[in-house]
Amino acid sequence: MDTLKRRGLMYILSSPSGAGKTTITRELLKQNQDLVPSVSATTRPRRAGEVHGQDYYFVSKEEFREMVDKNEMLEHAKVFENYYGTPRAPVEEALQNGQDVIFDIDWQGTQQLFELAAEDLVRVFLLPPSKQTLEKRLRDRSRDTRESEEQIRGRMSKAADEMSHYTEYDYVIINKDIDEAVGNAQLILDAERIKRRRMIGLSDFVRGLMSGL
Repeated sequence: MDTLKRRGLMYILSSPSGAGKTTITRELLKQNQDLVPSVSATTRPRRAGEVHGQDYYFVSKEEFREMVDKNEMLEHAKVFENYYGTPRAPVEEALQNGQDVIFDIDWQGTQQLFELAAEDLVRVFLLPPSKQTLEKRLRDRSRDTRESEEQIRGRMSKAADEMSHYTEYDYVIINKDIDEAVGNAQLILDAERIKRRRMIGLSDFVRGLMSGL
């Protein structure tokens, strides 16, 4: 048993804004000591209270382009005037150490990761129970973020496009009740952790068992 190890997995949780992705991610991180968040690199300015290396890796556009050119990004995209991407090294180190990495990325980033590391990926898409619920959550959140009516409508329009990609994911969770949704997300993580292909040294372990029979 001591020779058995597990390669970590890449747990992707995607959803339209307001579907509860951030809440579920936080709960999974609380419940799993060997689950770590993927920290993205970005060229956008640092906001008050944000910590380099914890919230984001804040880099210049020149540094970001250099990372892309050197194949140091697992995925990357331009969002409005800024670039976002997932640095390769921290993720690969975590996987080798048997840690699981959770990602908060959209369907485009998921496609890029799938092309690079399909065997390591677990893709989960989160849906709201209804259009009305999604709009209510966005409006409730806008009281804190002070988003305009135009911005809320823009998020609703974008949500329709994002939800059309649900078929590209392995699992779908409908977030009607947050506790149930967190429980389902945990069940998926637990099941994926014990898949045969993630167990390193299993063939030698089985041969050892068989040799004594």
